[in-house]
Amino acid sequence: MRNGFTIGSFDFKDENQIFIVAELSANHNRSLKTAVETIKAAGRAGASAIKLQTYTPDTITLDCKKEDFKIKQDTIWDGKYLYDLYKAAYTPWKWHPELFRVAKEEGLICFSSPFDITAVDFLENLDAPAFKIASFEITDIPLIEYAASKGKPMIISTGIAEPGDVELAIKTCRDAGNEKIIILKCVSSYPSTIEEANLLMIPDLSKRYNVTTGLSDHTMGITAPVVAAILGARLIEKHFIIDRSIGGPDASFSLNEDEFSEMVLSVKGAIKARGRVDYTLSEKQTKSRELCRSLYCVMDIKAGDVITHENIRSIRPGFGLHPKHYKSVLGKKVKFDLKLGDRLSFEDLDL
Repeated sequence: MRNGFTIGSFDFKDENQIFIVAELSANHNRSLKTAVETIKAAGRAGASAIKLQTYTPDTITLDCKKEDFKIKQDTIWDGKYLYDLYKAAYTPWKWHPELFRVAKEEGLICFSSPFDITAVDFLENLDAPAFKIASFEITDIPLIEYAASKGKPMIISTGIAEPGDVELAIKTCRDAGNEKIIILKCVSSYPSTIEEANLLMIPDLSKRYNVTTGLSDHTMGITAPVVAAILGARLIEKHFIIDRSIGGPDASFSLNEDEFSEMVLSVKGAIKARGRVDYTLSEKQTKSRELCRSLYCVMDIKAGDVITHENIRSIRPGFGLHPKHYKSVLGKKVKFDLKLGDRLSFEDLDL
């Protein structure tokens, strides 16, 4: 069923379209008003969808101050405890119905990343059209199995995944009868560098596992999404913020409205430029062939004279003999008087 499914109104069968997801994440700064304004801005910027994250600090970790729970990953959050980070970052579940409603009004598809089984059930009640499995949850096989059992598209990030993790996640979806799988190339560094992107993995993942592929991007700027689109990504996910000056855990690697809009236009332009494998010439290209090289007389030639290097050349335009015949016509006599600027043709020659 690769590519043979939809998320909301978006049909993945149309390979000239790309699903562009604005990740809200923690960029609401615990303000429902900011969350609503951010969704509206994402719509103006050209996003296809808005993605939430559905967890509470208690469904994702423990309120524990042991060293195991302190972040020490060379990230912008180092030194914080997991519980404190997620308490500051989570999207209150009571907001979800309103955010889904606003997204629909703005013409955006709204879905989310569930981080436990209760979140899957909660999102099911909101009729979420897909489930996104975050990079760090790719090893949570019970969660993947339960979400996949709902029959909706499964979008799975691979930021910390080894090949075996990807294979097991895909197998878990398929064993649950779900072939609607999108695997996202992802680097779980915040932000990540462009050198880490390794975007050639996008077509390789598609071929290796026979799945739809895309990019969950944490680099700065829009280069990676544009390159990913050229390489066949069908989904691009990028963190979105209404204004980086409001701060927050994800602000530093999120795009604002103008930047996201530029990304959307550039990605769609890349899709158009990618085109298809087609060696036939367009009508305009065929017309342009008139300006290519061909054989012309570059001085007057009398009937009976011999064709030489001096009296013909390969020049523009392209109405004379093809230049491939240059050597074969040398030494041949002309049957008629020819003038400078005349096209050379086989009819002129005594063959």
